[in-house]
Amino acid sequence: MIERILLVGCLAGVLSACGGEQGDSQRPATQTASDSAEVSSSLPFVVTPVAQFEEPWAMTFLPDGRLLVTEKRGALKLYTIDGAIEEIEGVPEVAYRGQGGLGDVVLHPKFEENGFVYLSYAEPGEGDTRGAAVARARLELHEDGGGRLTDLQVIWRQVPKVTGDGHYGHRMAFDADGYLWITSGERQKFDPAQDMQSNLGKVIRLHDDGSVPKDNPFADQGGVAAQVWSLGHRNPLGIAFDAQGRLWVHEMGPQGGDELNLIERGANYGYPIVSQGEHYDGTPIPGHEERPEFKEPVITWLPSISPAGFVIYSGSEFPQWQGDGFIGGLASQVLVRVEFDGETAREAERYDMGARIREVEQGPDGALWILEDQRDGKGGRLLKLTARQGE
Repeated sequence: MIERILLVGCLAGVLSACGGEQGDSQRPATQTASDSAEVSSSLPFVVTPVAQFEEPWAMTFLPDGRLLVTEKRGALKLYTIDGAIEEIEGVPEVAYRGQGGLGDVVLHPKFEENGFVYLSYAEPGEGDTRGAAVARARLELHEDGGGRLTDLQVIWRQVPKVTGDGHYGHRMAFDADGYLWITSGERQKFDPAQDMQSNLGKVIRLHDDGSVPKDNPFADQGGVAAQVWSLGHRNPLGIAFDAQGRLWVHEMGPQGGDELNLIERGANYGYPIVSQGEHYDGTPIPGHEERPEFKEPVITWLPSISPAGFVIYSGSEFPQWQGDGFIGGLASQVLVRVEFDGETAREAERYDMGARIREVEQGPDGALWILEDQRDGKGGRLLKLTARQGE
């Protein structure tokens, strides 16, 4: 069964997101954060702004506690323990337009041995086309500050490159066995999500060098189909593994119908044939219940939360939340907490952060770290969430 989070009184936006304040009795409690370091005592955490970036998109922690942050225009920044922000050179050219630009950043599981980092980004193509790409490079940090990417190699690309500036997806994660997983949006082209001659609208599984595992579900088809683990996705912008190794991915639905999906080998999640939302022109889309051959989402948000960023928490700062998921909301401007129970999940609570939330990560100290999206031309803040003393 799909858990549907139903809200009323909301208008759908261009990003299919809703940040309305009214809701029926099914809506989890919403708590509100202020714009200052000390926030409302009703929140279960203290929010401390620590830095600001220009159009930040993703972040990942280095083993020494420093933080890599991507900026959408094409800059990779290093946030240091003492609060300095330094430049990492050698970033590939990005196609900065619309939703396109520099995207995710993750470390190789054996980063301390090989120094590999992975970047996703929108890459220019021939004519007016673009597509997501993933590059691997070695990170060399300078003793006097900053650093450089070397030996950069593109290991994956969306096929085909198309016109338009939306729905790249390109979130990444490594699993416990060292496989690289990539979410690939359907680039607002609908049908490629069901086309196995394209890797758009898919969840991708690769070796760390970009080669294709022989045990992928469609490996015998060859070509880009061999990369695919699951299909029928729209714009997946959050990916995380739970402690049992299950893969969870959230994606933006059309007008309404954002989804949290448990990703299964070879499964088809139905887009654009089915969705719990509707097209922007009001044209209805059949629901998953009408086409049982498609895998239904575990949670559906109606209207949308506009999800971005995702972490499943395992730290000690908030022991009561170990195993819970945290999802950022863009137009909804919330942080959503999800409770998991095996292969089921439910939204437990949401917190009004007063800004679009682009990214959520867990720090090495167990704190939750959040990147705001650009705030009215003022950049997006890096926020640290810590437990209140005595709780």
